[in-house]
Amino acid sequence: MTTSAGTAGRILVAEDDGVSALFVTHVLTKRANFEVVHTPDPAEALEWARAEEWDLVLTDVEMPGMTGLELLESLRRASPELPVVVMTAHASVDFAVRALRGQASEFLQKPIQPEQLIETVTKLVAQGRADRAKYGVVLAIGSHPDDVEIGAAGTLLAHRSRGDSINILTLCRGARGGVQDTRAGESRRAADVIGATLFLDDLEDTKINEGDPTIGVISRVVAEVKPTIIYTHSLHDVHQDHRNTHRAAMVAVREVGRVYCWQSPSATVDFRPTRFVTIDEHLEGKLAAIDAFASQVEVRAYLEPDLIKSTARYWSRYGDGRYAEAFELIREASVLPGGDLSGHGGAAPPVGTPVAGAAGVR
Repeated sequence: MTTSAGTAGRILVAEDDGVSALFVTHVLTKRANFEVVHTPDPAEALEWARAEEWDLVLTDVEMPGMTGLELLESLRRASPELPVVVMTAHASVDFAVRALRGQASEFLQKPIQPEQLIETVTKLVAQGRADRAKYGVVLAIGSHPDDVEIGAAGTLLAHRSRGDSINILTLCRGARGGVQDTRAGESRRAADVIGATLFLDDLEDTKINEGDPTIGVISRVVAEVKPTIIYTHSLHDVHQDHRNTHRAAMVAVREVGRVYCWQSPSATVDFRPTRFVTIDEHLEGKLAAIDAFASQVEVRAYLEPDLIKSTARYWSRYGDGRYAEAFELIREASVLPGGDLSGHGGAAPPVGTPVAGAAGVR
């Protein structure tokens, strides 16, 4: 969470009426100590909601370009656990029903009384934080665009389906494999498919270092999202960027209790997985995320759908479904207060099936 120290929470307001926006901002900041960020553009609000962490979104209904209900629908796909309050000066039964069917957390009619606004927002922020505490925070760390999606997209979708928060850190923009801006845009589209917050850095392709600045980049994202579960590259890989990303990540995530490494197309025969995540219900989502990398799909054989499916079909022999993703286990415990690693600490159990002795099977 990026909430400023000492504030009650972070609120995103989508409101094209300047007077209403000023009222909401003043009440929530001056009287309730919330941090409030306002935009009159609902499309921009959607981008911010996907890119940053928020405690709650407040949206008007009638706005140019995108209605508040359309914004609500998009937010529910990207962040199903995020509280959203819909407000309008033109209240009607139809508006209320549509808002509730769109899973709005609350529906407020303008003019809104300050006490009602504060009470509603405070209650929903507390409720949202309590709900999120039940789930995990996942961070997948890849060297290049499409690395995370190839190795773990199905697993990330499985985490998403149970309510975990998903974050992807891609360390470079893949200049050696294509046009940087194109691949950056593809990364964003793939993150949207998965429902993940994307952190896209700009380290030099093929020259990612195992020390700084790589450790610093990963450490900053770890400090922001506070992950409980990490997925990243295996050390058993012929690509130097992948190996160095693994080494840097092991330093930066040393206090995270659950760390797993995926199989990439350049993994060696020393890749020895012992955890297998069934992705039957998420295979099509994985293929859609990979398909977002259109500039690469046509020129990289390892992105062909048949190969992705056959690899997942092979690893399913250690799971309980038809398709699976495989991971090496680095450690599997929760970090408890004081930094001790002890059991799962009451957090949500890990996704996947551990298989003893499977590591040596080829």
